[in-house]
Order: sequence, then C-alpha cells, then structure tokens
Amino acid sequence: MQRKNRILNRSGFAMIMAVGVIILISTIMLLSLNTTASTSKRTVDLFLYEQTELHAKGAIEYALYDIATNGCQNSRNISELDGVYDINISMKYSYTNETGANTTSSNGCTNLTPTTAITTDEQNGTVMMDITVTVPSSVTGTEPVTFFRRTIQKL
Repeated sequence: MQRKNRILNRSGFAMIMAVGVIILISTIMLLSLNTTASTSKRTVDLFLYEQTELHAKGAIEYALYDIATNGCQNSRNISELDGVYDINISMKYSYTNETGANTTSSNGCTNLTPTTAITTDEQNGTVMMDITVTVPSSVTGTEPVTFFRRTIQKL
C-alpha cells in the first residue's frame, strides 16, 4: 500500500497517465468516427444504386407503353421525374414488314439487324433497349452513381 502511494505521489506521473488515457480514448473515438462515416457513405451509395436499378426496370415498362401508344422511337430521355435521376433509353428494333422483308429505317426507327435476315417468328417484333440511369455527383456529393441495363423485349 505504501509502495503504490509512493508511485502515484511522484511528481508528474499522474499527469503522464492522464495524457495517455486521453490519447487512448481519442484514438478510439477517431476510429469510431471514421467507421461511422464510411458506413454512412456506403449505405447512401447502396440506396441510390438500388433506386437506379428500380428506375431502370420502370423505364423498361414505360418505354414499352410509349412504343405501344406512340409507335417506335429511337431514344427517350426521362429527367423530369424528381430531378435526381436522369434516365436515357436507346432502342433498336427488329421486325419485318407486311411482305416479310426486313424493314429499314424508313419509318424513323433504327433497325437492330439491317443486314441480318429475320428467319423465325420469334425474331420478329423485338426491341433492344439500352437503359442508363444516372445520379449526378451534385446529388451524391462525391462520384456519380450509374446503372446500365441492356434488355431485349418482345413487342
């Protein structure tokens, strides 16, 4: 007991122990803050990525509806939803006309296979869509989030 008091009563030893404890606690707090910041950024990026994937699926349905109501279109840009997501869709078609010949771009639609003959009924009347959904860096704060999907849909 006497020996313990003698160590603590040395001049400056308690101050060194206090500074050591403060450095240890500040290091733990710094690591905790760094982990929290990286987890928060990862969560936001994952949320935005999942949202862009859902917007891409919705854009496919919207483009098919738009083709059914307004006829073929080569591209479509949807950016007026909420100002966060920029959706670009490019479409190429594969179909034949009434005589069974491959159509060209005379009706304004880009043909997917202008040189390859359509040989089966399954090949006729399809559209290939390239959907790109982008969240600009002004929204995310760091780098843009981009989701790309290519799909072939039957008309």
